[in-house]
Amino acid sequence: MAQGARRTVGQIVFVVVLAVAVAAFLSVAAARHGFFDLQVYRGALIWWAREGGELYDHLRPGTQYGFTYPPFAALLMLPMAYLPWHAAIVVSVAAGVATSAVLIWWLLDPVSRRAGWTRWFAFAVAFCLAAAFEPMRETINFGQVNTLLLFLVAVDLMRLLPGGSRWAGIGIGLATAIKLTPGIFIVYLLVTGRIRAAVTAVAAATGATVLAAALFPDASREFWTTALWNTGRVGELAFVSNQSLRGVVARLDPTNPSTLAWLGLVAVTVALWVWRSRAAVRAGNETAGLALTGAVMCLVSPVTWVHHLVWLLPGLLLLVEGTVAAPSGSRRRRGLLAAVIIGYGFLISRIVWAWEKDFTGLDGFVFSNTYVWISLALLAFLPVRRPGWADEPPASAVESSGVPQLDQVQRRTPAGQWHRVGRPLTVR
Repeated sequence: MAQGARRTVGQIVFVVVLAVAVAAFLSVAAARHGFFDLQVYRGALIWWAREGGELYDHLRPGTQYGFTYPPFAALLMLPMAYLPWHAAIVVSVAAGVATSAVLIWWLLDPVSRRAGWTRWFAFAVAFCLAAAFEPMRETINFGQVNTLLLFLVAVDLMRLLPGGSRWAGIGIGLATAIKLTPGIFIVYLLVTGRIRAAVTAVAAATGATVLAAALFPDASREFWTTALWNTGRVGELAFVSNQSLRGVVARLDPTNPSTLAWLGLVAVTVALWVWRSRAAVRAGNETAGLALTGAVMCLVSPVTWVHHLVWLLPGLLLLVEGTVAAPSGSRRRRGLLAAVIIGYGFLISRIVWAWEKDFTGLDGFVFSNTYVWISLALLAFLPVRRPGWADEPPASAVESSGVPQLDQVQRRTPAGQWHRVGRPLTVR
């Protein structure tokens, strides 16, 4: 058997073994939520579309949970009211898996090409690891829409905006019309000076909202005047699944959480995000902008359930890119690799749930907020660099001639070799 064929067989065997290991891990570690949120959506839509009730009056029997999204989301989900339950599950899982797969390919494939990895193999390994990622598996198990929203935003920031498309912003606008929290990406466009894309996003969000209001005036009126402001419909702020800054403050004093302390933390966090986002845009790195804004959205939102943290996935994959780009054997590479392993390890571990019943004391403060600390670390320390460019390898500033040389940008070829811009390629 030729060497290439043996390598392919070895890669196939590795992927199969990894998939089996992940499946075994999920069988033990993954919580079974029975598509709880999908049941809430479908129940509310059936009540509204087929039984003549008001959309936002419906609560899942025995719970406080009802439909919390704007009417445009209800319009898009309306076919679910007429689908059998198991068909609705199939559609939800297929949509979540497909959008996740495309997103992972977009994020990882440029790294694979620059590093000289086998592209299908790198994707298969990443996809298996993503399946074990707690926010991803929670999204699928709940029947949530997080990956769909992330996909819509990524279409703008990773495809339309870098290409200068006049349609850039439409994905962010639609995501905002479906669920309000992605609206922070409109702010991202504004603070980084992409006014045209921001206007497009606002127009798309407004158009979708007006369309829903024209079709469903009663539901729209109830959402914008009543349901939107009823915070009790989303759950308890101190619940350990709320991995936002608001959740941290609420767990310090569940009976009387300090709004002032929360607003102070939000102000500092937003200031850091603005600074880092502008740096990302100056470097031409829209993917970093996506990752930083996803992290700050999770931090400043009053409620960020664990499944919402799929927005951290781009940041973790950018850490992988930074690890590959760092010089081999350097302290930077070791540090980034450790960050990837530690961050991913915690985000598959369900560690916060060990403090679900009692999050008091120092250990409760540290570990019940573990995912918040990861979000903050990504926001503060995620490498922001020109995409496609590798870091300087360690070398003396003085060449063999003894003449000091100015630092020069170096680039890694797909085969992993180095060359300086403007100089012939030399194999090292």
